[in-house]
Amino acid sequence: QVKLVEDGGGLVHPGDSLRLSCVDSEGAFSNYHMGWFRQSPEKEREFVASITWSGSNPAYADSVKGRFTISRVKNTIYLQMDGLQVDDTAVYYCAAKFGGALFDLASQITDWGQGTQVVVSS
Repeated sequence: QVKLVEDGGGLVHPGDSLRLSCVDSEGAFSNYHMGWFRQSPEKEREFVASITWSGSNPAYADSVKGRFTISRVKNTIYLQMDGLQVDDTAVYYCAAKFGGALFDLASQITDWGQGTQVVVSS
């Protein structure tokens, strides 16, 4: 089983960049598809990006396509967020799914990180 720890959130201005990271401290990453979701107040948790256990086939929500990049190196995944907008403000959660197909729904996730806050404000 994975134990996911996120880092990298913060307060930035519109147009700025941030890079989130997620480490699996249990070392079981290799068999899991990984990704990111986000949740803002009074909204449901929504899919942001995913990547396969092998680090291939990145997928993105339409709202972040062309601005965010997901990558995977050993037991760490990253979310490079460029051109941040006020609407990107949310708590970002690292997510893992053991085996099977990639995911785009929160209900498909088997393991969650604790979340990291991203605030984009002028």
